[in-house]
Amino acid sequence: MNPPRKSKTQATTTRDLSDSTLYLNRELSQLEFNMRVLAQAMDPTQPLLERLKYLCISCTNLDEFFEVRVASVRTTLEYGGPLPADGLSPAHALEAIHDKAAKLVQAQYRFWNDSLRPELNAAGIRIMPREAWTARMRRWLHQFFIDEILPVLSPLGLDPSHPFPRILNKSLNVVVILEGRDAFGRSGGMAIVRAPRSLPRIVRVPKEIGGGENDFILLSAILSTFVEEMFPGMRIKGAYQFRVTRNSELFVDEEEVENLAHALKDELAGRGFRRAVRLEIAENCPTPIVRTLLQNFDLTESALYRINGPVNLNRVTAVYDMVDRPDLKFRPFVPAMPRFASETPFASLKRHDVLLHHPFESFLPVVDLIKAAAHDPEVLAIKQTLYRAGSDSPMVEHLISAARNGKDVTVVVELRARFDEEANIRLADRLQEAGVQVVYGVVGYKTHAKMLLIVRREGRKLARYVHLGTGNYNPGTAKLYTDIGLMSADPDLGNDVHLVFQQLSGLSSEVKLKRILQSPFTLHKQLLHLIQRESDAARAGRPAMIRAKMNALNEPSVIKALYEASCAGVEIDLIVRGACCLRPGVPGVSERIRVRSLVGRFLEHTRVYWFHNDGEPLLYCSSADWMERNLMRRIETCFPILAPDLAARVYEEEIGNYLEDNTQSWELQSDGSYVRISPTGDAMPHSAQRALLARICE
Repeated sequence: MNPPRKSKTQATTTRDLSDSTLYLNRELSQLEFNMRVLAQAMDPTQPLLERLKYLCISCTNLDEFFEVRVASVRTTLEYGGPLPADGLSPAHALEAIHDKAAKLVQAQYRFWNDSLRPELNAAGIRIMPREAWTARMRRWLHQFFIDEILPVLSPLGLDPSHPFPRILNKSLNVVVILEGRDAFGRSGGMAIVRAPRSLPRIVRVPKEIGGGENDFILLSAILSTFVEEMFPGMRIKGAYQFRVTRNSELFVDEEEVENLAHALKDELAGRGFRRAVRLEIAENCPTPIVRTLLQNFDLTESALYRINGPVNLNRVTAVYDMVDRPDLKFRPFVPAMPRFASETPFASLKRHDVLLHHPFESFLPVVDLIKAAAHDPEVLAIKQTLYRAGSDSPMVEHLISAARNGKDVTVVVELRARFDEEANIRLADRLQEAGVQVVYGVVGYKTHAKMLLIVRREGRKLARYVHLGTGNYNPGTAKLYTDIGLMSADPDLGNDVHLVFQQLSGLSSEVKLKRILQSPFTLHKQLLHLIQRESDAARAGRPAMIRAKMNALNEPSVIKALYEASCAGVEIDLIVRGACCLRPGVPGVSERIRVRSLVGRFLEHTRVYWFHNDGEPLLYCSSADWMERNLMRRIETCFPILAPDLAARVYEEEIGNYLEDNTQSWELQSDGSYVRISPTGDAMPHSAQRALLARICE
């Protein structure tokens, strides 16, 4: 581990550390993160198709931002609620969000039109605009439209008997301006064409009609070109694509429902038609038409985004999988495969803990542990939390096998995992049908902890084996997200996990845990205590340091405690991937706090907290970010890495290594902006993720 810096002369401040000007707005900070994702797309050192993927990720992230964060701000505007620590009112927040989001959207489409699309074209990957279609292609596309698209379309002319239709969240639509009279004598006006989600958004151009190896056409372009086929005898004055984004939060009063799963199913049925929060429309759409759409969606100009390109640009990500060009993608890697030292994982874990660092190390040992438990005659019980398990998870199959083999299997399925609610309801039903005891968690608290407990008879005693992690039990995302997992036979950890599962499945008062910190009970309180302890050490003239890595930071009392620690002389380094509401570098307040963010090939997902602790460092890994929801309204676990060699490894790989990154890291400024870090002087370029790939996988 790197030695701590000696504390500088202590600073004192007369400022009120609750002053709203000391806190950044969460939503604006989240948009800054999306800017950093877009910057990856603009980076010419990245493989071309990976740059396409980064662009689409920035678009998808923005969709979710409006569905969740902007929707939340609008709800507060309408129904009231406490102001955030930054003090920005909902009305002012929405104005600031629109200004920043509009700049992001302009940057996305400018990059797509002026840079990425031409570069893809030069590489032989053409997303062809209408002006590039040959006569032969146009004939083929016309027939394709007649045969494959038109039969599933239901264009709707708007008149008193055909009111404005319900438009599904994020669906592709075309508003058509018509002139003339139809067969019934009705005069032209406006019509809506909705593209069913069954239609492909990207169409490959066949080679036999002159298409290249990788030539594609967007469905939106096909619809706009052949729209007259839907309105025979009418004159088309204009056709403009649009898309509406809706509030996707689900509202279920858990205390008032008898069956949470049934209540969620009812909510899911209407999610696609909740209140609108954003309208995207072709930039050349006439203003009167835009006003009509805004009126029908009950939106104002502050929710309008004019688009110079496809309104569903994120759909272009399909090209990544449709194109076989390894030279334009990241070089594949094979995760390292830590193996148990004996014929069974249980005997190996008896000797020492096993640490897994994903995606650089395979997730398979975790799957193998559950598989072994499912078929081991000495295993009596398996308990596990599932938040986002993914489709066709082998872990689910092993849990079902365990139940059929007579094990007592209990699974806590979090039905309210955002955007995975429907999949988790299906998962819960399937597990119950197999004889698994399924628990939906605790009313009012999402179960976000990542825990696995195996109870095994060994002689006359029962032994417990656990897996604790920072990431979901999802073999798919384990290849894409950075996460830490710990497998252990430590009796104290095993008993702690056992007690937490008892809380989740039964009714009990708060339990006292020996090793694990738990939200909503002890984690927040202990974090403040550990920060305070570093402050006390600094005031006493002893070395003091805090280093932590997480996805987001917004909890006001934690931020205030960090400000106080900085004033006391504590050196603080934070690695925060996404939104961060702390202002670093404010004179007399946060001069000793440095915040950086890293955006790379893999999504940074680990949560690691390190405290100097008077030369006897404490290192924790956790499922929780330093956010209000994680610390107050979720069930989370935070577990120590007890083995000194493993703690040193986590520190080096997840803290020291990332603080040395000078190629993909960004430093947060006190005004909320980020500046990319570059090598200076004689410093060699260092990428934290690439270093881990080289060290662990190669």
